[in-house]
Amino acid sequence: MFETDALPCLEDKRVAVCGDWHGNVNWLRTVAAAIPALAPGVTTILQLGDWWMDPAATDHLLRDAGIRRVYVTLGNHEPWNSVTPLLDAHPGAAVRVSEVTWLLPRPARLEIGGRKVLSLGGAVSVDRRWRVAGREWWPDEAITDDHVTAAVDSGAADIMLTHESPARTPVRSVREALRTNPMGLPREALIESAASRVRVSQVWDAVRPVLLMHGYLHSPGGGRTDDGRRVASFGCDGQQGSLAFLDLNTLTLESPSLRQNREAAQGKKQ
Repeated sequence: MFETDALPCLEDKRVAVCGDWHGNVNWLRTVAAAIPALAPGVTTILQLGDWWMDPAATDHLLRDAGIRRVYVTLGNHEPWNSVTPLLDAHPGAAVRVSEVTWLLPRPARLEIGGRKVLSLGGAVSVDRRWRVAGREWWPDEAITDDHVTAAVDSGAADIMLTHESPARTPVRSVREALRTNPMGLPREALIESAASRVRVSQVWDAVRPVLLMHGYLHSPGGGRTDDGRRVASFGCDGQQGSLAFLDLNTLTLESPSLRQNREAAQGKKQ
């Protein structure tokens, strides 16, 4: 009963982009109420992983906000035990798992507002030593060499959506988080994380998007490489920089403050 779409093509000229949701329904309630107040007419959300929502339980929040579709670039913290069989049954296709929500394959190609978009989901769970294998963590999360090859072979893109950051990121906040290791992660986790970022960079350097947007590190910020490519790192649920609006004509991002999000959501409720 799952609907699929091999190459989603949307006419939207402006979309919402969201960082990690972590299954936080209360945060989604805030986001859903804020979007129509801050960006009337936006009907599409591009979600950058660590989604792990019950879509049937959250559809009504999104529908009430005028959101017609959510496209999920899958992260590491997802229910891979159910996601992997679903994607394997429909190779290369976006899979609709509810009235509103679509899970994107790895990799995925979309066209939005005339822009070529590449989605490359997945990342390494650096916290997996504190997670239960087969219930909170699965090896399926990792970006593989096959994912990299398929993404590169699919050609150039204007926009790249990932969960993981590229290596050699121009985003200062991400570089600082990686340098200081605030969670005190073990050496083996840091090595695997670095290898995951290299895989993203292999694709990033090959398809050369004007803009790459990612979640995962909970380190909101932006940066530009010497050759002009831009990277935007998104915050997570409840954090500054977790919601932005992307203009497909100019590829510019407008990111309301956390206070603006909450005030807009509160005004909508009233």
